[in-house]
Amino acid sequence: MNKTSRRLAASLLFVVSSLAASIFLVASLLALRAETSKDREKEKTFSDRLGGMEFRCIGPYRGGRVTAVAGVRHDPLTYYFGGTGGGVWKTIDGGANWEPVSDKDFKTGSVGAIAVSDSDPNVVYVGMGESPIRGNHSHGDGVWKSTDAGRSWTNVGLGDTRQIARVRIHPSNPDLVYLAAQGHSWSPNEQRGVFRSGDGGKNWQKVLYVDDKTGASDLAMDPFNPRILYAAFWQVVRRPWDFVSGGPGSSLWKSTDGGDTWKKLTEDLPEETLGRIGVAASAARPGRVWAIVEAKKKGGLYLSDDGGRKWKQVNDDHKIRERAWYYSWVYADPRNPDVVILPNVYMHRSIDGGKTFSNMQVPHGDNHDLWIDPDDPRRMILGNDGGAAVTFNGGTSWSTQNNQPTAQFYRVATDERFPYWVYGSQQDNSSVGIPSGVPGAAIGFNDWHPVGGGESGWIAPSRKDPEVVFAGEYGGQITRYDHRTRETRVIMAWPQLTGGRATRDLKYRFQWNAPILVSRQDPDTLYHAAQVLLRSRDEGETWETISPDLTRNDPAKQGRSGGPITTDVTGVEVYDTIFALADSPHEKGVIWAGTDDGLLHLTRDDGKSWKNVTPTGWPEWIQVNSIEVSPHDKATAYVAATMYKFDDFRPYLFRTTDYGATWTKITAGIPDGAFTRVIREDPVRRGLLFAGTETGLYVSFDDGASWRAFQRNLPATPITDLAIKNGDLVVATQGRSFWILDDLTPLRLWEDAIEQAGARLFPPRPTPRFQTETVSEEDERPRNVGTNMPDGVVVNFWLKQKPGKDEVVTLEILSGDKAIRKLSSEKKELEGELKERLEREEERKD
Repeated sequence: MNKTSRRLAASLLFVVSSLAASIFLVASLLALRAETSKDREKEKTFSDRLGGMEFRCIGPYRGGRVTAVAGVRHDPLTYYFGGTGGGVWKTIDGGANWEPVSDKDFKTGSVGAIAVSDSDPNVVYVGMGESPIRGNHSHGDGVWKSTDAGRSWTNVGLGDTRQIARVRIHPSNPDLVYLAAQGHSWSPNEQRGVFRSGDGGKNWQKVLYVDDKTGASDLAMDPFNPRILYAAFWQVVRRPWDFVSGGPGSSLWKSTDGGDTWKKLTEDLPEETLGRIGVAASAARPGRVWAIVEAKKKGGLYLSDDGGRKWKQVNDDHKIRERAWYYSWVYADPRNPDVVILPNVYMHRSIDGGKTFSNMQVPHGDNHDLWIDPDDPRRMILGNDGGAAVTFNGGTSWSTQNNQPTAQFYRVATDERFPYWVYGSQQDNSSVGIPSGVPGAAIGFNDWHPVGGGESGWIAPSRKDPEVVFAGEYGGQITRYDHRTRETRVIMAWPQLTGGRATRDLKYRFQWNAPILVSRQDPDTLYHAAQVLLRSRDEGETWETISPDLTRNDPAKQGRSGGPITTDVTGVEVYDTIFALADSPHEKGVIWAGTDDGLLHLTRDDGKSWKNVTPTGWPEWIQVNSIEVSPHDKATAYVAATMYKFDDFRPYLFRTTDYGATWTKITAGIPDGAFTRVIREDPVRRGLLFAGTETGLYVSFDDGASWRAFQRNLPATPITDLAIKNGDLVVATQGRSFWILDDLTPLRLWEDAIEQAGARLFPPRPTPRFQTETVSEEDERPRNVGTNMPDGVVVNFWLKQKPGKDEVVTLEILSGDKAIRKLSSEKKELEGELKERLEREEERKD
């Protein structure tokens, strides 16, 4: 039988020294699925139709913040953890390897609680939204449930709870579940308290509620009687410039009838204002209950041996209640009634009923959640600010946390090396410099390293010497790092200590995430932003101020953060600061500065004068998160701003074409809830924009007039920053490390008419020869490493639908008129990456 042939031909341009060089080819199919009736029933999104464009995670494989963990009672090798932006992960080999299990279904990435049913381990409940609500925390979207051990998930409601602290499942009935909902962090709301479902999440009943400012922060179920419950409530609110932990709503409650009725527990507990409370019921002694209580005078660890009727303080050591709002968890050993564990900056363990504590050796500081096997307390999983770790010997040794690509990054930068390097500051860890590609098979742990600075702040590689990197940290710290010598030198503008001081008393108000910028017009010029803009022309040896205070400078918002119990002045809440900075690629001395308190200024004379170009009509205290000067027009700029810290989760994107004289809001197509963090314009195609939001990535082909979701294989995670480098899109996330989309050519040439075309071949971009190690067999691929750059030339093409049974698609590589390589859709002729992508498309269809 004759076969119809569709032929695609490509002339490839190689940047190599010899045309006789071997040709390596990666063919990328943008669409290759036959349209069936099932497909028509569910309209594919624009992102779905670009089947061959896939992001690759380059790492680093160094864990990020984890505040939710769970084990499986009768399976010693299976565990789950929830990242605070990375979704749910599962191991079936005791923590040696982890796989994400929520990416196909979840719409948000921050996990607050996980519980696995003892009676049916296939049933898993996940409460979304982390409970320790630090300044950069993310919200959740309710409760997700799996009935097949994490292979698939269904959202079962309570989306407006935002932050869920704990989930408890009845030991013999997986449909009876309770949860502690903390509620909105930034404003009052009523969807908070203790909720109960008796039908597996189909319906929920609020069984305990204090008020709209107080949420449930912990929940314990008595191991001897599951109808006995203990609930801790926490009155808390965050503001951009302040954090208040404690109030009349903070309290401890008990139910003896499965949540139908509740009694407030007060006898012998502190009579003063309370803050956060953690509670645990002992499985080793009936009636024994532990509580860790935040209070100014009588805070500490409390013990009851009569089911909470009376209490006694057993320890008030400061070390066990340090930063109480961030920790305040307590875990009881299920076999020994006198063993109790308190996660904190360090991991505290007592074997004498809480009288004294010693430090457990754990992989990382800032410890949060802990699951202890009820049958063998030597088996535990711990979640901390460096990831999740498993122990089988009571904490003598732990599994590695360097196998989890869940790092949280604030910003991203790239340098001029080849392959280019990607930079960012990882929350609760260090700065990171990581290559976009390596000569080996994958980007491993030894391929990247810190580059000065610290866990926060911007990073700016030098534009004249790619071996030099400037990196920031909270409190105005800034360093100069040299790749050649690994030397780091502090170049702070002012040697100030900010911890514990009121913002108004600081000489410079540097935000936790203070901008650093190397001028695009003068590579010898370095900028660092506080409430004023500082400039150095000698790599930080000396600094000068080139602006007035560009903020609202409201003294009422410049106090000491924290209270009424504990102050917490780390730099996160430093306010009235310059938060976003950009200079023009067209004109020397043109600089845009946006603040966290809602102002936007422009200088066109290198700081001699500044003009307020704040858009009229936008919210007064909006945070300017990023500024993009168009690479195509000197008068055009774009701004991404956020109001989520005022509980407004709508997107805010703006465009000006006249140096800020007028502004247009450009958010059509981005839904409420996807608040915007960053906007970038492609340097090749004018009007091709990318926007990073709290829930994913969006693209616009018409200068922001309309937006389309462009998620592809990216997980649901906050997109904190974007960079376009050498035709690649580089993505920083708050919970899933760095990702790269190689080759934007299809998007640069995209037009709606292509979707109606039968076939379209996109010209391959110039590709330098760079030898990597190709691994074709799935079982040979290295694990726990970043994905390397493509090995060879990427050829993208569009097919409207999958070839029919009697139709063959051929791809020919030509040198002049001579075909030097040929691929076709006939199975026997498929090779390497093309074959793998075809197979993946088939799996997606199924």
